[in-house]
Amino acid sequence: MEAFIHGIILAFGLILPLGVQNVFVFSQGATQHRLVRALPASITAALCDTLLILLAVFGLSIIVLQFEWLRFTLMTVGILFLLYMGYAIWQSNPTKTEDSEALPVKKQILFALSVSLLNPHAILDTIGVIGTSALKYNGTEQIIFTSACILISWLWFFGLTFAGASLKKIDSSGKLMNVFNKCSAIFIWATAIYLLIGLL
Repeated sequence: MEAFIHGIILAFGLILPLGVQNVFVFSQGATQHRLVRALPASITAALCDTLLILLAVFGLSIIVLQFEWLRFTLMTVGILFLLYMGYAIWQSNPTKTEDSEALPVKKQILFALSVSLLNPHAILDTIGVIGTSALKYNGTEQIIFTSACILISWLWFFGLTFAGASLKKIDSSGKLMNVFNKCSAIFIWATAIYLLIGLL
């Protein structure tokens, strides 16, 4: 029980702060014509988080991040993706509800992959916090701890998608969502600039 509660609290602590991943998943729930069409983004984000959590617990990512050239490549690609995503969200027009205005499945998956796996800070947080905390447990307890972290991740992303879809019902004109999109784009560009400064 201790391992399960620890995993839940830790996962919430990492996932709650406003981040590019959360902004993107929420925006898909709000901009897609139907809730089911926003699921590719939330499922992809949850799968990526699951992968990162498993890698953190098993310590494989620590080995990968020891290579400086790999870290540089990861950050460079991540910055480029964030700049493009910010542009795409800024240009989107939520006042139109046709499916053609919403991101198609392939773009949803690509963007969700980019904000989940190409964000060095997210990777380091997962390794540094979840990976280190997992060392406290062994055997069954470690599996329970890991499962709790993964469970919270899946519930959170589906919850964000539903929250976005609920906003769309309240904001039928799309004006509020348009403001949210502009703010999201600025936030994403700011994140890209922050990563670029760290890279330089």
